[in-house]
Amino acid sequence: MTERLYYTDPYLREFDADLVDTVSYEGQTALVLDRTAFYPDSGGQPSDAGAFGDVRVIDVVDVDDGRLLHVVDRVPSVTRLHGTIDWTRRFDHMQQHTGQHVLSAAFARLLNARTESFHMGVEYSTIDLAREVSAREVAQAEDEANRVVWEDRPVAIRFASAEEAAAMGLRKESKREGTLRLIEVEGFDLSACGGTHVARTGAIGIIAVSASERFRGGSRITFLCGGRALTGFRALRDTVAGSVRALSVLPAELPAAIERQQAEGKELRRQIKDFQSKLAAQEADALSAAAAESNGTRTVLAAMPGWDAAGLKAIASRIIERPGHVVVLIGDFPAAPIVVARSADVRHDAGAILRALVGRHGGKGGGRPELAQGGGITASPEAVLDSARQLVSS
Repeated sequence: MTERLYYTDPYLREFDADLVDTVSYEGQTALVLDRTAFYPDSGGQPSDAGAFGDVRVIDVVDVDDGRLLHVVDRVPSVTRLHGTIDWTRRFDHMQQHTGQHVLSAAFARLLNARTESFHMGVEYSTIDLAREVSAREVAQAEDEANRVVWEDRPVAIRFASAEEAAAMGLRKESKREGTLRLIEVEGFDLSACGGTHVARTGAIGIIAVSASERFRGGSRITFLCGGRALTGFRALRDTVAGSVRALSVLPAELPAAIERQQAEGKELRRQIKDFQSKLAAQEADALSAAAAESNGTRTVLAAMPGWDAAGLKAIASRIIERPGHVVVLIGDFPAAPIVVARSADVRHDAGAILRALVGRHGGKGGGRPELAQGGGITASPEAVLDSARQLVSS
């Protein structure tokens, strides 16, 4: 069993330990020590990182027999090791985890909203509540949590039996037996937890809820503490500043400006679609008039620079409203959209022609005997249209 130094001193950054065993874990080298300050991936909190001299610690895993496996990039050359914790990562985790205790306690005390689970990600953390909460309730809990942070209350580590802990009034009942490690935020929260935490709530800095959403019959709350909250604020500040410059409005005017831009964009897209429809009709008439006729069938083969797949389809559909037409239209590279169509009175199979063309010239697509479309053609339009001419004539 590995002695867990972080249980009593989460601020310990360096330590010495003896190498007990070297094992394999999921194809990687893992070290077993007699003692460690490295926290394993557990309880929603990711593992610590760091090193033993020039041996890098990649992961730390808690196994059922009480050992901690330190997954490393190579085997050390000595058995007496000096471990160094990545303090930036450790302190960030301490801020987030202690902040979670305070925020969960605020939801429980004010709103009777129990925390079902906690997850700490790389950029943000989440708690899942047992019931849905409104935006107003989220703000209430956020205010209460930050009040406790700014009062700089002590955060103590205590140990008690499961029976003793149950009598103390834990925020959430623990299913563990034997001696429990308890984290106490003075006068506000008492929880069984094996994670690393700051010594006073003031070190959390701030607890900022960035999102709230319905989740599995309850609510998922996304939040950031301390340094992460500062990073999040800077990202938001830069985004707002960039948007303000782009739209030439004040920050408070951004929502209205975005709505106005969306409305204008929708109207422009409607106008473009209308113009494109009219232009497609003109293009269809011109292509049909210029098409060569053979045995009662007019064949329209054309490269159409500037037209997308929807435009080509509109032109082809307009042409085949007339009897006796076969149409192959190809657009610009690199997407190279292609449409093959034929009038109802013509026997050619548009789908078969398209399949033959992509078989020769790359790309993909498919469709019905009357109309087929595809894209990603790799050959030149001239080569594709030459093949199409042969296929139609045959």
